[in-house]
Amino acid sequence: MNYKASDHIQDLQYFGEFGGVNPSISDSSTYTFLTAKTMFDTFEGNTEGCYLYSRHSSPSNLYLGEAMAQLEGTESANVYASGMGAITSVIFQLCDAGDHIVCSRTIYGGTYAFLKNFVKKFNISVSFVDITNLQEVRESINPRTRMIYCEAVSNPLLEIADIPALSKIAQKNLIAMVVDNTFSPLNINAAQLGADVVIHSLTKFINGTSDCVAGAVCGTSNFCLSLKDVNSGAGMLLGSTLDSLRAASILKNMRTLHIRIKKHSENAHYLAEQFEKDGLKVVYPGLKSHPQHELMKQIMNHEFGFGGMLTMDVGTLENANALMELMQKEKLGYLAVSLGFYKTLFSASGTSTSSEIPEEEQKELGLSQGLIRFSIGLDNDIHKTYLAMRNCMEQLEILTSDPSLA
Repeated sequence: MNYKASDHIQDLQYFGEFGGVNPSISDSSTYTFLTAKTMFDTFEGNTEGCYLYSRHSSPSNLYLGEAMAQLEGTESANVYASGMGAITSVIFQLCDAGDHIVCSRTIYGGTYAFLKNFVKKFNISVSFVDITNLQEVRESINPRTRMIYCEAVSNPLLEIADIPALSKIAQKNLIAMVVDNTFSPLNINAAQLGADVVIHSLTKFINGTSDCVAGAVCGTSNFCLSLKDVNSGAGMLLGSTLDSLRAASILKNMRTLHIRIKKHSENAHYLAEQFEKDGLKVVYPGLKSHPQHELMKQIMNHEFGFGGMLTMDVGTLENANALMELMQKEKLGYLAVSLGFYKTLFSASGTSTSSEIPEEEQKELGLSQGLIRFSIGLDNDIHKTYLAMRNCMEQLEILTSDPSLA
């Protein structure tokens, strides 16, 4: 990849109202006009540099939106009060009653629940497919299909989507290619690979401090403007507006994203290799055993590694729960959902972030009850972390002791 997202983000420079090195926060819900005509023109979308109402836009949200556009290399980006706010706005903007969506079978549980249970109220149908099987994707498209939806790195199975190939299928059928890139900011530039719309949950790696909920949609200027249209924009009318204070906070955290992603990836790769050597069933895109390892190498930005997420199957839900509780007791991380925190987070996906998927479907996907999803933290001495995690597994007899590591 030739696109240097981190450089483009770093080059963004805003002065605060009084010359501050951070832009001033627009702490207002509504904005005044010097003339009534200007207000009218703003409602009609015929003015630039004028703000109407913070549900529509605000300076702080626009600053963060510009940074997100630079991250993906798109013309524009909108920010939202949550990742689901971003996802639902995109789907409702692109689909009408009677339309059809082709979606990856392995996606975030909230997205799955929305597409499986909610959109049918609006007579929108969804085909859930193995996104790694391009022929299955092709065969699932019909005349009413409006989009292919997938995650660049899927939650929680870490399947890798062949975005360039999927984009060609979408283009051939004149439909949108929508990619959720939450698991792999900087690791993968989805828009540069052919995605028409890229969604992020800013809650995760991009913010990085687990203190807020937010989302973003990156795409063309026309599409982002359509989402904010006062008459027909799903983003505008559904009201999923990000607070200006949070937008300003996330923008500051984005300045260190390139440093954090490198360390998350470095630590995750080390642990994945060590635990695979120990005989555990580990899934990580950086391992040669990963089914899409070679594909990941083709589409990734090598500077930022294979990402900070890995999964480990310890056999049973009882083993998984006991291990997570012990690791938390030993201060190795938190038994918590979400990802991208400075400390390692772990959860049993089948009973947490993917619990919306029925158990029989989880089995079909290969999502076992003993599977633990790890968001690896920013530990300085990752070998020390490995030994401590291994000790927990030895105590629970998931692994046998290895005297050579003592």
